[in-house]
Amino acid sequence: QDLLDSGAGRMYASPSPTTGAAGMKSIVTIVRPERLAVVKEALFRAGVTGITLSRASGHGGEQDRLEHYRGGAVVLEFQDKVKIEMVCSEPYVQPTIDAIIKGARTGADGDGKIFVQAIERVIRIRTGEQDNAALTPVTADEVRRKALEPAHA
Repeated sequence: QDLLDSGAGRMYASPSPTTGAAGMKSIVTIVRPERLAVVKEALFRAGVTGITLSRASGHGGEQDRLEHYRGGAVVLEFQDKVKIEMVCSEPYVQPTIDAIIKGARTGADGDGKIFVQAIERVIRIRTGEQDNAALTPVTADEVRRKALEPAHA
């Protein structure tokens, strides 16, 4: 690894171009909106607490839907989906993938996709923390512990 001068007298190791800094990965998944709560719970149980959600629409393997609007038939080519994005350090990548699959899979066309890409660098704007230090929220262990506790009736 090359060493780079940060300009402030400190040295930082540059990340490998193929694996990113210390094996950080971006995981983006597209899932059915009705599976969001189950996927989110599975992610929290796996220790993943930092996620970004977006509404999306797309077309994959599922059939077009025919709906009627104002007396006419309308073909809906695109289905409503939810896009979930997160960045994980290497030890969390496979558990994150497993959690998404467990929560999102119905066995029908249109269950979604998972995309995994290497991340070169992450910087937390508030503190200046970088790479893996910028990924883990202070409350991650507490959130995971609460997610694993049985629900109180």
